[in-house]
Amino acid sequence: MTEQPSTQRNVFEYALVRVVPRVERGEQFNVGVVVYSRATSFVAARMHLDENKLRALDPAADLLGIRAALRAVERICEGGEAAGQAERDDAGRRFRWLIAPRSTVVQPGPVHSGLTADPAAEVDRLLDLLVK
Repeated sequence: MTEQPSTQRNVFEYALVRVVPRVERGEQFNVGVVVYSRATSFVAARMHLDENKLRALDPAADLLGIRAALRAVERICEGGEAAGQAERDDAGRRFRWLIAPRSTVVQPGPVHSGLTADPAAEVDRLLDLLVK
């Protein structure tokens, strides 16, 4: 009998990143995902902004400002100097800060969880499944 290699699956958490172009109206759409795995100290974000959806909800939306906010989410996940004040925070603290409720144009959704052997692959899988 041949022994199969063990693929350890760990719990991961994720939250969608949403754009709410006109907060007072509450209309929103998914533009990205943030994934965190405590077991592997992993946190990452991927974004995909559909400009046509954005313009349909708000033709006067601040496209440059929204893109800058989405890049900031990615930089905070990366950590280091590009993360600004969060540069020394661990992955979990950066994730918790990113998922804190906000009433701005770029907002996190609720946190969900799952099991994975590859958190980095989950980022791309969830982006394709829930955003694109």
